[in-house]
Amino acid sequence: MMALPAAVVARPAPDSFADLANRLLPTVVNIATTQTLKSAPQAGVDLPPDSPLQDLFKDFLGPQNVPRHVTSLGSGFIVDPAGFIVTNNHVIENADQISVTLNDGTSLPARLVGRDDKTDLALLKVQPRKPLPATHWGDSDKARIGDWVIAIGNPFGLGSTVTAGIVSARNRDISAGPYDDFIQTDAPINRGNSGGPLLDMDGNVVGVNSAIFSPSGGSVGIGFSIPSNLAHEVIEQLQKFHTVRRGWLGVRVQSVNADIAEGLGLSSVTGALVAEVSGNGPAAHSGLAKGDLIVRFDQKAVGDNRALPRLVADTPIGKRVTIEYLRHGKKMTAQVVLGRLPDSGNAPPQQAKPSTPKVQPKGQQHSKLGLSLAALDSEARSKFHLGKDVQGVVITGVDPGGPAAEKSIRPGDVIVEVQNQPVRSPDEVVKRVDTDFKAGKKVEVMLLNRGGSFAFVALRLS
Repeated sequence: MMALPAAVVARPAPDSFADLANRLLPTVVNIATTQTLKSAPQAGVDLPPDSPLQDLFKDFLGPQNVPRHVTSLGSGFIVDPAGFIVTNNHVIENADQISVTLNDGTSLPARLVGRDDKTDLALLKVQPRKPLPATHWGDSDKARIGDWVIAIGNPFGLGSTVTAGIVSARNRDISAGPYDDFIQTDAPINRGNSGGPLLDMDGNVVGVNSAIFSPSGGSVGIGFSIPSNLAHEVIEQLQKFHTVRRGWLGVRVQSVNADIAEGLGLSSVTGALVAEVSGNGPAAHSGLAKGDLIVRFDQKAVGDNRALPRLVADTPIGKRVTIEYLRHGKKMTAQVVLGRLPDSGNAPPQQAKPSTPKVQPKGQQHSKLGLSLAALDSEARSKFHLGKDVQGVVITGVDPGGPAAEKSIRPGDVIVEVQNQPVRSPDEVVKRVDTDFKAGKKVEVMLLNRGGSFAFVALRLS
């Protein structure tokens, strides 16, 4: 008989949230912002200056080129009695004026201490006459799926509102930024709740409410909060430096799906696959290369490509860390001293998007891949707008019914490597694929260059 795991004693739901809400409401604030927009010139009828219709159209269209003031509302919470307040970056972005209304109705002007668009967080400061009631950060890693939580905010500008629900899911990626790791909750969150706290039953902040999934515009029970462990570290840096200083490894990584794992002979789909290494970054100096699969960083497991950027960003600049990775199936380690993530990011320079030429360079077709290939000669570089530094074999055509079309490969993409081997001519690609096919390989992994960005793509051989 299989032994069942020991039962976990769940914390019962409270008879009422009233005592908790009464204690926490004074720590949550309403935020109003004002932005001045210059009106664009009115498009309309061009009339002579002395036309009798001028007054008619002036009354109809209203005054032109008059600045307009746009007001928006959001939420925030006090994290320091001295008047430091956390909210979302999108609540205060581009604001000319910011005002904060406390739970007792007191309105105070606020200044922006710092903001971080990568995590959608911002820190404000007000000058209170007396110390303010403040929240306490909780440990979001301890928040379990099914735990009770409450959300407090200012939905639709109505004023402080308390809602309750549970933690619905963890580690959600909603494509909001490079460090997505949202807590999902069914505690009702609506427009205006942005920047308010998600709190556990001890009254500790476990999340910053930031986004909702809503086809209707209202709550459908799917809200997302930035975990407190991420938010707390960002806010501390904003308070100290007015900006965020993140660790930098100097790699661009991608996920490992089943096809890529099969093509590269990997035993699992966990880890972060290195698609590109910055030439002057810490990773390059440590010997990491394209095709390496990073599985542990600083003694922490790397579950997927989303986990690695978060781990790197949270690591102090200048720290020496050990990276464990797989190269051609062999376990290896590297010692890396982290740099500081440039403010402009580490994205490679983008080239012009290639347009499909009317006349394609001559090349070879490969039915197993569903591709037409050509050498990177001057004709191909001109037609696909490829610089002299781009090396490989250019794709000139894609069979709509072939395996390449299923992976959104398009003309102008450049094959840099096939199965971790550099290729410089269509013949090399064809011979490599045919050899692998005869050897019984079912998946071919290629490294593609599209507009200066690299990515591994796995194609099932037909």
